[in-house]
Amino acid sequence: MGTYINIGNSEYVDKSMLISVVNKTLLTERQFSCVSRCRRFGKSMAAKMLYAYYDHSCDSRALFADLAIAADPTFEQHLNKYATIYLDMTDFVSRYKDDGIVDKIDAALLKDVSEAYPDVPVEEGYSLMDYLLRVHIAKGEEFVFIIDEWDAICREFAPGTKAMDDYVGWLRRMFKSQQAMRVFAGAYMTGILPIKKYKTESALNNFQEYSMVSPRKMATYFGFTKDEVRALAEKHDMDFDEFVKWYDGYEIGPEHSMFNPNSVMQAIDSGYCRSFWASTGAYDAVANYIQMNYEGLKDDIIQMLAGGRCSVDPTRFQNDMSIIRSKDDVFTVLIHLGYLSYEWENSNCYIPNREVAGEMVNAVKSNNWKHVTEAIELSRKLLQDTLNGDEEAVARAIDAAHDENTSILSYNNENSLACVLSIAYYYARNDYVMHRELASGKGFADIVLIPRKNVESPAIVVELKFRQDADAAIDQIKRRQYPAKVTQYTDRSASPLGSSKNLLLVGINYDRDTKQHSCHIETYAEDK
Repeated sequence: MGTYINIGNSEYVDKSMLISVVNKTLLTERQFSCVSRCRRFGKSMAAKMLYAYYDHSCDSRALFADLAIAADPTFEQHLNKYATIYLDMTDFVSRYKDDGIVDKIDAALLKDVSEAYPDVPVEEGYSLMDYLLRVHIAKGEEFVFIIDEWDAICREFAPGTKAMDDYVGWLRRMFKSQQAMRVFAGAYMTGILPIKKYKTESALNNFQEYSMVSPRKMATYFGFTKDEVRALAEKHDMDFDEFVKWYDGYEIGPEHSMFNPNSVMQAIDSGYCRSFWASTGAYDAVANYIQMNYEGLKDDIIQMLAGGRCSVDPTRFQNDMSIIRSKDDVFTVLIHLGYLSYEWENSNCYIPNREVAGEMVNAVKSNNWKHVTEAIELSRKLLQDTLNGDEEAVARAIDAAHDENTSILSYNNENSLACVLSIAYYYARNDYVMHRELASGKGFADIVLIPRKNVESPAIVVELKFRQDADAAIDQIKRRQYPAKVTQYTDRSASPLGSSKNLLLVGINYDRDTKQHSCHIETYAEDK
């Protein structure tokens, strides 16, 4: 077996029905696929699974016998039927930094493939594509070409350099000619970015693209589903709700609850949940992107740190990390990197979970956004003061949060006050699920904090008033029966605090004339 062709059996992950999706494209006009997803979202594992399945130099039946794909109608049709070329582009990018890298790639692949067919001679001046066509004519071979980290060269070499131009030209020669339709049963490229655009068109517009923005039928295979993570948690006797808090939150196409697979597996290996995101190596890039501060960027980052969602148009991005021309481009890059999730129905983006939120906070801190970082640092004390019922301390903390954010947020209505408070209560997200405008009773509660499982703290309902008083906020909570809805989320019998302390009501008012906040806190007890 060679280094690049007919590698044989290797590791795989049990996302085997991905094979069925790819099988249906083979030997059709949709035979070329580019599947882009975030770092640590299983790109390489999926690629290795595919080459283990297609490679005709080995018998992989036993690998797949107990998996879902074994019952698929296409399983026998394509199992170990093709000469399979596997190329990990990062192997070359790590070794070669010069403009001749593409020639080195072509020469290495040509050498390896020709050694697999010693009776088919290589003529002087042959390229890889020339030789594959000759093998196809001589042997009737049909190839499957799998490229892992296809965009590594795009991330290493700037647009307009010889290496980049050569690479795009090489890909076009390999996959856009009439010979390609004859030689290849299919091709599968995977990386972080979709195929680079030139003007408004993909450099390889004959490829079917599946991405974090538009995963199409591959959405289920981009990460771990909730059912898969729940089964893993049960198998390893771990708390499923902790996995949800740390790693859930990605919307990938129609899949509304997807988990970062690498972080889930690292948590299982470690025996506890924490942030493993820093190991992705993309932190510096994120800090650089958000410091660009295109108009509205800082405001939107703050809104997302507070749990909100922001609109994004991903269609103009050139799929090149070095070409960033707008706030939409910044957000689209962060979606492809996994630092934001994309809600395709409304074209919104947001921070998906605690793990990523922590890294975004670090990126904000590195950019010296003092008014944000100080609010975050003070948020831990604010939560504790709220739980202790210290009304004056809570009011002072909201005053401080207001002072830090008035330079970037208009502060003239309850919505802007809610945004500041969402940032102020950022720390609470460690132990609470925060809801803005939660439908409760006869209206919508401004902010509701629901304790996570195994958190021995009361739920909190916060009602906001502008130019009224804090008591009026408490009265509205009771009058509109917000507690009746919120208490459905709490388990009173399990609370060591007792039912009278299972829910805190917090009224906040801002007096525009004095520029001061007032606060009233009381525990909620149901009428007997």
